[in-house]
Amino acid sequence: MSAIEMIGLTKSYTGGVTAVDRLDLTIAEGEFFALLGPSGCGKTTLLRTIAGLEEATSGRLVMGGVDVTRTPPGTRDVAMVFQDYALFPHMDVADNISYPLKLQRMPMVRRRAKAKETGERLGLANLMDRRPAQLSGGQQQRVALARAIAYRPQVFLFDEPLSNLDARLRLKARSFLKRLQHELRVTTVFVTHDQAEALAMADRIAVMESGRIRQLGSPAEVFHRPVDTFVANFIGSTPMNLLPATRAGAGVQVAGTAIALPHEVCGDAPVGASVTLGIRPEYAALAPRDLPTDLPGGLPGGLPGEVTVVENLGATMLVSVDLGGVSAQALVAEGEQPEAGAPVWFVPDPRRSLVYDDGGLLIGSVPRAGGSARSGR
Repeated sequence: MSAIEMIGLTKSYTGGVTAVDRLDLTIAEGEFFALLGPSGCGKTTLLRTIAGLEEATSGRLVMGGVDVTRTPPGTRDVAMVFQDYALFPHMDVADNISYPLKLQRMPMVRRRAKAKETGERLGLANLMDRRPAQLSGGQQQRVALARAIAYRPQVFLFDEPLSNLDARLRLKARSFLKRLQHELRVTTVFVTHDQAEALAMADRIAVMESGRIRQLGSPAEVFHRPVDTFVANFIGSTPMNLLPATRAGAGVQVAGTAIALPHEVCGDAPVGASVTLGIRPEYAALAPRDLPTDLPGGLPGGLPGEVTVVENLGATMLVSVDLGGVSAQALVAEGEQPEAGAPVWFVPDPRRSLVYDDGGLLIGSVPRAGGSARSGR
């Protein structure tokens, strides 16, 4: 296992495009680390730079205490699983798995035995003589993983390896990958644009934009305390509600209605300041308009609105509400959803509410990220 350290790592292309911008980041030995962000944010370029498939323009890359910035990819002791699996179509499963061992000049008898052992471990025992075209997407994914495992590298690099699988198989593969990494304890860097994958699998997540890290932290930290509105809007299966507001009294005012919030949520934002109220749909409730929602202190705890759309998500319903020109969403249990057109109170949980300043940065008692949490900025 190897720790990975990046110091001022930069990758630029001709034409002035900087894909990785002065990145400072340390990935711990044995950690399952996710790089998350929208398309074009630099996450795959960073992964390929770690692998040596892209050469850093400047900065340093250290693996296992050794500077590998200019080291060829074949000597970095990493195994990469690509989005399309990159299997050799003319080779059977056994030969695909054992190919890296062949490059190491391992005797054929040993590498075939190693391929068989690894294949059986991943449920490929009955498929060893098949070629990739004869396999399903899930089976191809397991072959690519078996090839990486048989090599026994110091670092696993995964470039969106689950994106070609259907929803059910993706869930199964997600659990399998996490269990396998925990068992092998190999340092793993996992690139994805799927927030659910990153939240479910990673020990830590780096949310990237334009070659820089916007936030670095545990899945719980990134989900519950996004440091800015970019991360807040990106993380979560349903985006966070980001409602234009004004600091007022003991809380904020949204669409002309004041709601009370704990002082630590609003921090020292001055009265009258333009802010943004952040509340996840999971932490907002809906109540019929004829029910009182007053909180202690006399300020209403709910925002009056009208239901516009109800979306069936299975066990839950995503309800969109018009708050007088401002749209918000709440998740409610199946069977408890109001009908479209119904007047409702939209009630944020004040303990789960977040307030961002006019620059989009989190305020209140939650420390703003510095150093590692905003690496590369």
